Amino acid sequence: MSGFLVKRTVQSLVTLFGVVTLVFFIQRLTGDPVLLMVPEGATDADIEALRRSLGFDRPVWAQYLDYLGGVLQLDFGQSIARNTDVLSVIAVRLPYTLLLAAGALLVALGIGVPLGVFMAVKRGTLAARAAMAVVLTGQSLPTFWSGILLILLFAVTLGWLPSSGARGASSLIMPSVALGLLSMATFARVARTSVLDQLGRDYIRTARAKGVPMRRIVSRHLLRNSSIPVITVAALEIANLIAGAVIVETVFAWPGIGQLAIQSINARDFPVVQAIVLLVAFAFILLNLIADILYSVVDPRIRLDGSGT
Repeated sequence: MSGFLVKRTVQSLVTLFGVVTLVFFIQRLTGDPVLLMVPEGATDADIEALRRSLGFDRPVWAQYLDYLGGVLQLDFGQSIARNTDVLSVIAVRLPYTLLLAAGALLVALGIGVPLGVFMAVKRGTLAARAAMAVVLTGQSLPTFWSGILLILLFAVTLGWLPSSGARGASSLIMPSVALGLLSMATFARVARTSVLDQLGRDYIRTARAKGVPMRRIVSRHLLRNSSIPVITVAALEIANLIAGAVIVETVFAWPGIGQLAIQSINARDFPVVQAIVLLVAFAFILLNLIADILYSVVDPRIRLDGSGT
């Protein structure tokens, strides 16, 4: 276990370094942010003075080394557009994104897992085919399109829910559903496959031969023994939901880091964009590591000593 953790930690650090480097240099190709900050009619001297004050007159490699040094100290610099500390800007927005991701995960698990179990237990029936159609629809709808449809139905037509913003618990419902639909399909497929695998095991056939009701078999044995893939997918989907919140937060004007990322990209606010990308990359890496560890916890047959499974 210790060898595995050391190996994965080194891999994670190398990946983070690559992400930071790639984002830093790609953003420099998008244009000069100073030109977006100066007022109309600014002279060349004014533009150059602002560029010097922000450090953009220095060589790119010097800016890069300064940024790496700041990242090592958890100092991401100042927001160019907001003239305040980057971590402070993100700290205000991050709770909204985490709340949205939690709501979407609840929707995905609450709908996807029961649908997956139902499709496996009732496989071949008309009801199971209808459930599969629901899953495929949720998987195929683009997130922005499902968000617009929800707004048109529940906000514009019925007037039940607010169309945008974060004005209480009701504002969270539609963004959570829109973001959770894709993950719902993933959970449903994984749960169906896992349950179908368990249905062919000897202990299930023995229980059914003894006349144990299927409902009891599912609640007492099937769900627990089918949970390993679902647990792993759940750990990975959290990171996917955080990353996928960009579109949903834009559609619903939800004040999270997804909306902040779009605003910062448009303003060429390099420090904020770099910090957000690094945060999302760290979430993916950390949750992948947790998923690998969970495998060994729920199934001791899986070895995490670096020699394979």
